[in-house]
Amino acid sequence: MNYGRQGIKQKKKLLNSAATRLRTKLGVFAIKFILILAIAVVVSGSCLVLGSVQGIISSAPDVSTIDVSPDGFATKIYDNESNEIQTLSTTGSNRISVELDVVPLELQHAFVAIEDERFYEHNGIDIRGIIRAGYNTITGGGLSQGASTLTQQLLKNNVFNAYNETDIEKIKRKVQEQYLAIKLETYMSKDDILENYLNTINLGNGYYGVQAAANGYFGKDVSELTLSECAVIASITQNPTKLNPLKYPEDNQERQQKVLRNMLKHGYIAQEEYDEALADDVYARVEGLDIATGSSSTYSYFVDTLIEQLIDDLMTQKGYTETQATNLIYKGGLQVYSTQDTSMQEIADEAINNPSFYPSSTEFSINYALSVKNADGKIINYSHSTMQTWYQNVQGNYNFSLTQTNEDTAQQYVDTYREAMTANGETVVAESLHYVIQPQLSFSLMDQHTGYVKVLVGGRGEKSGNRTLNRATDSPRQPGSSIKPLAAYGPALDTGAITLASAIDDSPYYYSSGQLVKNFTAGEYRGLMTVREAIYRSQNVPAVKVLTLITPQVGFNYLEKFGISTLVSPQKAINGSHDIVQPLALGGMTLGVTNIDMTAAYAAIANHGTYTKPVYYTAVYDYKGNLLLDNSSSETHTVLKEQTAWLLTSALESVITQGTGTSAALSNQPVAGKTGTTNNETDKWFCGFTPYYTASIWLGYDDNSKVLSKSISHTKIWQTIMSQIHEGLSTGEFTQPSGIVTAQVCSQSGKLAVAGLCDEDPRGSQVITEYFSADNVPTEECDTHVKVTICNDSGDVASAGCTNTSTRVYIKKSSSGTASDEESSYSAYDSSYAITDEKLSRLCSLHNGSNASAVKPGSQTTEASQAVTTPSNTVGTTAANNNGTNGNTSNTAGTSAAHNNNQSSSAAQNPTTASQNWNTAE
Repeated sequence: MNYGRQGIKQKKKLLNSAATRLRTKLGVFAIKFILILAIAVVVSGSCLVLGSVQGIISSAPDVSTIDVSPDGFATKIYDNESNEIQTLSTTGSNRISVELDVVPLELQHAFVAIEDERFYEHNGIDIRGIIRAGYNTITGGGLSQGASTLTQQLLKNNVFNAYNETDIEKIKRKVQEQYLAIKLETYMSKDDILENYLNTINLGNGYYGVQAAANGYFGKDVSELTLSECAVIASITQNPTKLNPLKYPEDNQERQQKVLRNMLKHGYIAQEEYDEALADDVYARVEGLDIATGSSSTYSYFVDTLIEQLIDDLMTQKGYTETQATNLIYKGGLQVYSTQDTSMQEIADEAINNPSFYPSSTEFSINYALSVKNADGKIINYSHSTMQTWYQNVQGNYNFSLTQTNEDTAQQYVDTYREAMTANGETVVAESLHYVIQPQLSFSLMDQHTGYVKVLVGGRGEKSGNRTLNRATDSPRQPGSSIKPLAAYGPALDTGAITLASAIDDSPYYYSSGQLVKNFTAGEYRGLMTVREAIYRSQNVPAVKVLTLITPQVGFNYLEKFGISTLVSPQKAINGSHDIVQPLALGGMTLGVTNIDMTAAYAAIANHGTYTKPVYYTAVYDYKGNLLLDNSSSETHTVLKEQTAWLLTSALESVITQGTGTSAALSNQPVAGKTGTTNNETDKWFCGFTPYYTASIWLGYDDNSKVLSKSISHTKIWQTIMSQIHEGLSTGEFTQPSGIVTAQVCSQSGKLAVAGLCDEDPRGSQVITEYFSADNVPTEECDTHVKVTICNDSGDVASAGCTNTSTRVYIKKSSSGTASDEESSYSAYDSSYAITDEKLSRLCSLHNGSNASAVKPGSQTTEASQAVTTPSNTVGTTAANNNGTNGNTSNTAGTSAAHNNNQSSSAAQNPTTASQNWNTAE
């Protein structure tokens, strides 16, 4: 470099040159321009950011309208002793609401210490936390969640439902979240925010909120948690899956220790408490069942029915749609107080599933479902029912049954069917197969005084799912003779058409269609018998005669009042079949009856004639404790007069003491009830009651395919259950109401007994003492017994000239006329004690007698008067010969003239085809 004078001069000249000055000006201008541009960019960028932020904030919801309370609480169902028996929830709603003052301070402080240490100081957002999170984002290259306060987390969970967000969505939500957090803290106190947060958070294993977590992990109320347990629960919320203390105790313990260190650091606990909590082997106490996908267990049949009842009541009483009602039940945090008695239910479940009551060979039915997609994309569904139809109708295997004894054979049937249903290229979309133990059974028990259902069993064996087939409530079966007291005898007693002493001729009898009514023991007829005897022997002919007497329409009307919900009227006939028919007396019904309906109907008899609709719950409260449904008052109505109910009960007691139900007797309680068996013994019933409870049992195969083994005694199972349930109860009684009287009557006529006649029956005295309603006591004397003098030479009624005679008492029997084969073989009566009208009208002709109608009422001759003695000294036709159905109150029902079957109800003239098969049912 030239630093001399000449050099300096040249340098100066160069700097002052025009070119140099121009370059300098351009450089300065460029710098100014860049500075101005930079400032403009910063300013415009700031305006843009501020504008964007303002836009994001303006689109945020109004803080005054948002709801930060958690959505979805688990519903709890309790038994009649307020013991929890079931939790109902959907994913994300297994939550139990709890107020903050119940939550231990240690648990509150644990969450604050690990999740938001400046919670009690900030105004909704944590500035220091934001700065830290910003630094972490820059250095870590991602958006950190570390700056979220408890207030922001509450908003995130309950307002924004922030899941699977993009980065842009996350930024937008964070801006709104911070804005609303500040606003929210002007509306809510710290305690309210913390309470909602603690009730909201996901704590793994399907538990939401601290109360559900305390119950699930430690089996205790949240208020009972220890410090170490509080720290375990507070550790979960950062990652509910990976920090689940049940599945990953080591990971949870690492964070639990950090929770405790933070609590110690911020002065929430002392060193001694910290040391004690660390030393606690808390993970040895952790328990629980993973319920992340829903309920903790398969519901019982009782809970299934309760849910259906709740849905129905919420719809009818509160105006909910079915979807709304269902959502409320599974997510509304309801407290449902049921009528179920857990100890009784356990007794019934144990007895019904006791293998000693069933044959040693295992039987099961195929329960198969298949869905396929055809070439057109259409989904076609098949079931085990269609499978049975395919084998029988398409394959011609008419003996095919879904009931099997070998699983390999059953699987082969399923495989063959699947191949046939996919033979044209269909693809299987879904299929399920499980086996159901057979025969099946249902049982229900209720308190007849309150209508409270205590026990419900919808089947035996393992229950495969929730809200599945419930045989106690949803599976109508033919009732056999168990319907007789409800459809025939009860209504007839109530209308005064019969008494318990009314004599009914159990003899060949025909439906109006011309079909013979058969007793359970085919061809067996017992002659004249009282209504009481007809009930306890369960003879079919008397029941049909009684229903015909009052008309099937009246029997149908009474069944409606008894609460039988499966009746089919002529207006709603199914394939032409309905239930206003004569076979109704024997249980020949279009659809059948359900177990619970039969229990409620018999409970009406036990409850002095008052029907009470079955009750499954008494009260329902919402998650805040407000009463939602009050079901403590039962729906009731009168079916039978009190006197009728007692008389019917008395007859049903005879079923137990000397009839078909002796094996159902209890040692410490009176029992009244009725058996029922359908044709071929495919259904067996017993419905009965004590002074305390009413219960019904049904036994049969689901597909009705097989005859039940005689080794299975359904009445013995009923007796076993009821014996245990009544243990320790004082011996009760069926209280006799006023208006009941007794009278001595003749069992062969149902009328007042006559000395010298009814007590001199060749078979022994027929004089009995029977109960009557005071307004329906017999007033007429017996006209069935006659004392007749017979000429031993001719065998006819003696005339005045007969000297070789014998006098004895007979019962009168109408002449049968032209008899069918069944009537010809009928031998309930014989000449040793019965005499026909024809013979009574024939006087001895060997000794100057005549065949004039001397024995007709009011026209007998002196000779006839001397030969035949009746209470009025006349021999008339019996009341049994009048089989009209005009609602009269004659004390003798039915007739031995089998074809004299006039009736007033045209609907009964044509029994349904299905019903005609019930002639021999017991």
